[in-house]
Amino acid sequence: MKRTFTLAVLALALIAGSAQAQSVGIGVQPYGGLSFPIIQDDTGSGAVYGLRVPVKVIPMLTFEPYYLTSDLGEGEVEIGGITYERQGFNHTGFGLNAMLGSVGGTGVHFYPFVGIGKHKLERDDYPEIKETAYNFGLGLGIGATPKISVEVRGELNMVVTDDTSRKFANATVGLNYSLMP
Repeated sequence: MKRTFTLAVLALALIAGSAQAQSVGIGVQPYGGLSFPIIQDDTGSGAVYGLRVPVKVIPMLTFEPYYLTSDLGEGEVEIGGITYERQGFNHTGFGLNAMLGSVGGTGVHFYPFVGIGKHKLERDDYPEIKETAYNFGLGLGIGATPKISVEVRGELNMVVTDDTSRKFANATVGLNYSLMP
């Protein structure tokens, strides 16, 4: 995974360096929202927030390094007829999204995206999960000015475990500021 991620970042740097200056765009996007576990009784929903850095390499392709952190709520597990309350996970991760289209600019724009990253799930008295994560979703951007836009996203995030995965549905809102058009 480390080698794949390094190669992806290197490819991004080479593509961005070889693209024409007028088509390259870089932005900064702090975001926040809610994370909902899917088919997991042992953890509850919670807040998710982080930072994205969209880099438009050509008009219809944007790469986006991201960082996320989430504090999930408590859940209940029933074992042998006895209900136990479990502490929620602390979820952190970083990775790279690729999207068709671009983030920022004026007007309304939709864009699908996919991504890969390295995520960590941890809580007291439970083995740490530090694995590859995949995500995909759909974004909606509403630009008021060429430099500032509001980005709303829905995504499915899957952290791979041994035989299955931990899945989360995230709904976020971000404020994108374009450093370069």
